Amino acid sequence: MLVRFWGTRGSVPVSVTHADIRGKLVAALEGALLTGARKLTTPAAIAAYIDNELGFDIAGTFGGHSSCVEIETSDAPGGEHVICDMGSGARALGADMLARHGASPQTYHVFMSHLHWDHIMGFPFFTPVYIPGNRIVIHGCHAELEFAFRRQQAAPSFPVDFSQLAATIEFDVMAPGHHDNIAGMGVTAKLQRHGGDSYGWRFERNGRSVVYSTDSEHRLDDEAERETFVDFFRDADLVIFDAMYSLAEAISVKADWGHSSNIVGVELCQDAGAKHLCLFHHEPAYKDAQIARMLTETRRFEEITRSGAPLAVSAAYDGFEIAL
Repeated sequence: MLVRFWGTRGSVPVSVTHADIRGKLVAALEGALLTGARKLTTPAAIAAYIDNELGFDIAGTFGGHSSCVEIETSDAPGGEHVICDMGSGARALGADMLARHGASPQTYHVFMSHLHWDHIMGFPFFTPVYIPGNRIVIHGCHAELEFAFRRQQAAPSFPVDFSQLAATIEFDVMAPGHHDNIAGMGVTAKLQRHGGDSYGWRFERNGRSVVYSTDSEHRLDDEAERETFVDFFRDADLVIFDAMYSLAEAISVKADWGHSSNIVGVELCQDAGAKHLCLFHHEPAYKDAQIARMLTETRRFEEITRSGAPLAVSAAYDGFEIAL
């Protein structure tokens, strides 16, 4: 499996501002000056400095698109693709799909966590929906699945009505807890605590497993519910986890907001014996430096609480890939 991230922010897309770019440039140049003897006189020396000595929060960015994740399997049925959520990252994914496959007919299986706007807003900009011969199957556990997608393209909200899409669009309302086989993978949905409900997805193929669990709040005092998530995450090769808040925020000022924290992600994955935790659905108010700091703190917390095999911890960014 190859997991490719196209959008990793929560609630609303954000952009890198002029002040952000200027701050990164100042930090990079200050770092070069502080070393004294460094001479960045060649393109190779400059590239090496950027790639090897600057932190990711200075040399890059965690991006600004809202939730969209692609799961690719090398032995998937021909022309079939798996996508989790249709946030604003779907626009870039659609352009990439067109570059990869041209106008040849493809089938896209889209698994929806829920129907809040930040998770469906990219659909009208997903180029494959305008190409005849393509098939888009939207899977979800909400009865309002079709209504939500049609409504966001109804006048006066959008200039292209849903009925004008050229691809074949299908809606598949699934039952949580039921195991299905779709696009060559075993697929199971799980109900999560979120306003209007959300659903996590577990994908399994050839002994590998990926869990996509975003927009889910975890109550620390609900042990029975906690155990259901430990079972859902059990031995997963990768858990993509809603770590929008710090633990302090999640249990105080932002309690009941429907999101979780990096600390809870570590604890659940450790108990489940998962191999890799990827922090996801980043708070839109966080700058790159804040997300990088959260990643460092999460890795340290994992290290000092570890009782078994190490849990790899990463933070998703637009363009990030994880091979399993």
